[in-house]
Amino acid sequence: HPYTTDDANEFLQRALNAQPATSFCIDIGGAAVGGIGIRIGEDVHRHRAELGYWLSEDFWGHGITSETVPAFTDYCFANFELHRIYAEPYANNPASARVLEKAGFALEGRLRKNVVKDGKILDSLLYAKTK
Repeated sequence: HPYTTDDANEFLQRALNAQPATSFCIDIGGAAVGGIGIRIGEDVHRHRAELGYWLSEDFWGHGITSETVPAFTDYCFANFELHRIYAEPYANNPASARVLEKAGFALEGRLRKNVVKDGKILDSLLYAKTK
């Protein structure tokens, strides 16, 4: 953060060129209102993936990510050779933590001073779901 137009274009190019596809749009009524995806590890980490998701603020509080996250993680476990999917929500984002908990992810710990957002160094939480 801040996320620039160049950042967005770079992400879209990576997502469009990824094989297999691992990033998807959250579509509501034909409008892209969010995204969800995984980044599969390599070498000794090839059976794990990091989950990331976002949703336009206009759509918060409607259960969209609470529905999307478990469906997507089920899809990933069924279609990729994964044994672990993890996520690192900001520690100051309890709504995202609740989404993960409802999807069957377990809190594994707190990562101190782990991320930078809007120029502030923040903690994140480590959640994981295993197969």
